[in-house]
Amino acid sequence: MLFVAVVAVTGVFIQRADDSLYVEWPPLYADWGPHLGPGTVPALAVAAAVVVRGPLLARRLPWRRLLLASWGASLAWTLGLALIDGWQRGVAGRLTAKHEYLLAVHRFADAPGATLRDFTGHILLDSPDHWPAHVAGHPPGAVLTFVGLDHLGLGGGAWAALWCLLTGASAAAAVLVTLRVVAGERVARRAAPFLVLAPSAVWAGVSADGYFAAVAAWSVALFALACRPGLSRRRSAATALAAGLLLGATLHLSYGLVLIAAVPAAVLLYARTLRPLLPAAAGAALVTGGFVAAGFWWWEGYQLLVERYYQGVARIRPYGYWVWGNLANAVFLAGLAAVAGLRRALAAPAGTWRALRTRPAGPAGAYGVVLLAVAGLCMIAAADLSGMSKAETERIWLPFAVWLLPAAALLPARDHRRWLAVQAATAIAVNHALLTGW
Repeated sequence: MLFVAVVAVTGVFIQRADDSLYVEWPPLYADWGPHLGPGTVPALAVAAAVVVRGPLLARRLPWRRLLLASWGASLAWTLGLALIDGWQRGVAGRLTAKHEYLLAVHRFADAPGATLRDFTGHILLDSPDHWPAHVAGHPPGAVLTFVGLDHLGLGGGAWAALWCLLTGASAAAAVLVTLRVVAGERVARRAAPFLVLAPSAVWAGVSADGYFAAVAAWSVALFALACRPGLSRRRSAATALAAGLLLGATLHLSYGLVLIAAVPAAVLLYARTLRPLLPAAAGAALVTGGFVAAGFWWWEGYQLLVERYYQGVARIRPYGYWVWGNLANAVFLAGLAAVAGLRRALAAPAGTWRALRTRPAGPAGAYGVVLLAVAGLCMIAAADLSGMSKAETERIWLPFAVWLLPAAALLPARDHRRWLAVQAATAIAVNHALLTGW
């Protein structure tokens, strides 16, 4: 808390002195605006239910029902928080703002193939009819998602928002699947309420990055399932291929999600096998090859994105502040319970590596949580130091933050309800006190 406070106060001084941060409530991209809304009561109700009953239900529900319940409860929590800002501002209008994907959907209507082939020709600000910021800042898989919804008759902001809410909420279930493989069912069940009642839901609802987080998380979950001991070679290969296809889709949703490879790497370290690597790579190559055949090459798009990035406010925003401001945003995303769990995770890395070398086959318990948490921290550190994430990381880092949340499972079980209340209070306070930009 002291770190976040220092970063916030420093940010206020910098912003008032030279207006170089381009956020009004540093380090968050938000404006001061205390308010209530139609989602206030539902959000409080979901929070109370998860705090009071969540740990018990997580222990007792059959596994498949727990996955569905986690998905449903995460959806209710995220939607409730979004509705605090009202239906139009909090949900239906989010993805229709001037920088968002829906503004570009009509350009794919007549000749989608030609538009995709010429996609990179509209990334730079000085290019003719340049893309809106979010379209230019991502591979075309992101905008093509909403083009696909439009072609299905589900066009407009409301349908796009509901898509992001439904898919994004499933990330909780995907992380649970991975946790069950690498840490065991008992640990996964302990983590379930924290994955549901995540402060990151403030920015996941409604943001396309919440959807990206879910696709990335399911790619990791399938990869983890492919690593299970005792799985037949054919089933392992088929599952790994599916994981690779989703990973390839992930890479074409957001350039920064190339860093998600840290999590499958952690799973491989746990499993001590390279068997799923080749079919997963083949799946990712198939998706990449499809985009190349359609006229888009990921690396070319990324190079142009870097140039576009520094054509905007990134050239003014000071790296020296945001390298710390981004980390403060990560605290808001993951919440104090995850931070407390991370302290425990990082306190025993030597024991973790010893246990992973000597343990018998099977889930690694708390050590599996440590592996995933370290992978999450590595992704955040790489994104932070790159300079390509200066501000707005409360949205951009949603796919990374979900892997920090399971660390809360390392906290003493007797304190879980108290920590869940802290998580919920963080999200509710932020969403009622601030008008967040995403």
